[in-house]
Amino acid sequence: MGLALELKEGTKKSHSAAENTKFVAAFLRGVVDEESYRKLIKDFYFVYSALEEEFTRLNDDPILMCINFPELWRINFLKEDLRYYYGPNWNTIIRPSEACIRYVERIHEVADSNEPYLLIGHHYTRYLGDLSGGQILKNIAEKALDLPKDTGLAFYEFPDIFSSAMKKQFKKTYRKALDDLPLDESQKNSIITEANYAFRLNMYMFDEIKSTDPYPAMTALKGFWKYLRGAISK
Repeated sequence: MGLALELKEGTKKSHSAAENTKFVAAFLRGVVDEESYRKLIKDFYFVYSALEEEFTRLNDDPILMCINFPELWRINFLKEDLRYYYGPNWNTIIRPSEACIRYVERIHEVADSNEPYLLIGHHYTRYLGDLSGGQILKNIAEKALDLPKDTGLAFYEFPDIFSSAMKKQFKKTYRKALDDLPLDESQKNSIITEANYAFRLNMYMFDEIKSTDPYPAMTALKGFWKYLRGAISK
C-alpha cells in the first residue's frame, strides 16, 4: 500500500471528527456568520504562513521538495481575503488565536527537528483538503454570507488547477509523489501519526471560533430557502 492510501485510511477517523466539530458541522449546513468566518481566515493566514515559510526554507530537502507544489500555496489568496474582511491595515489588526499559536509552533517544531519529513502530514491535511472540498465550502460560504460573487473567498481559488479535470489530474500527481517518496515503514507511520495530530490541531482551532449569529436556526432556514429558490429557477 502506498503512502497516499495509507494516509487516507489512517486519518479517516480524524477527518470525520474534524467534520463533526460544531463550527465545521454548522458550516457544512450553511450556518456561518461573517465574524466567525473571518476568524477562520485570519487563523489560516498564520498557519499557511508557517507552512509555506518552512517549505521555502527546506526546499532543498530531498523528500519535502517532491511535494512542494507552488500552485497549492494560499498566502496571497488569504491576504486578498483579509483585506476584504479587515480592511487595508489588516496586518496591524489580526492576531492568532491560542489554538492557532499552538498549531504554528508545532509546524516550526517539526521543521526544526531531525524529522522534517513529518511536515508531509501537515501538508497533506491542509492542502489536499482545500483542493478536494474547497469548491463546496466556497459555494456554501458565498450563500451563507450573502457575498457578492468572487468576493471574500479567494482562499478557495486555485487559478492553476481550476477545472474538475485539472483537480482530478493534480490529485493523481500529488498521490503519486507521495507514493514515490523514499521512506521506510517507520517513517510512513510517523507521518500518519503527525497527520492525525494536524487534524487535532485544526479541531482545536475550530473549537475556539465562536459564532456571533444570534439566530442560527433562522440563518439555516434562510440558507435553505435561498437554495430552494435557486434549484427551482434552474
